[in-house]
Amino acid sequence: MRPEDVASTIARKLEDAWNAGDGAAYGAPFAPDADFVTIRGEQHSGPAIAAGHQAIFDTIYRGSTVRYKVIDARAIGGDVIIAHVIGKLHAPTGPLAGDNTALGTMVLADDGDGHKIVAYHNTLVAR
Repeated sequence: MRPEDVASTIARKLEDAWNAGDGAAYGAPFAPDADFVTIRGEQHSGPAIAAGHQAIFDTIYRGSTVRYKVIDARAIGGDVIIAHVIGKLHAPTGPLAGDNTALGTMVLADDGDGHKIVAYHNTLVAR
């Protein structure tokens, strides 16, 4: 499968999970020892990725929706892919109420059972 297709498949899983408000499903595409850096610069690892997302789905991002689009992806060696993803968030309430755009960098590695996210760094795009 092409790197763009791998990254797009994973981005769709994240999007579906976000829009369902399902932290466990959001955490599923991540490797067990993955790292995630939030738009606020907080770092979460492993199971804290799913738990942290469930916490925001239940509070500040309740009812929010996101649309992800992979803007580029390439293999960087072996079964490792780096991809950049634009996320368009609509939050009805909370500290980021309204429409916001984020740029994420995903590092994906094949663990023998398909690609998983091993690192994701998320940054708000300046308005």
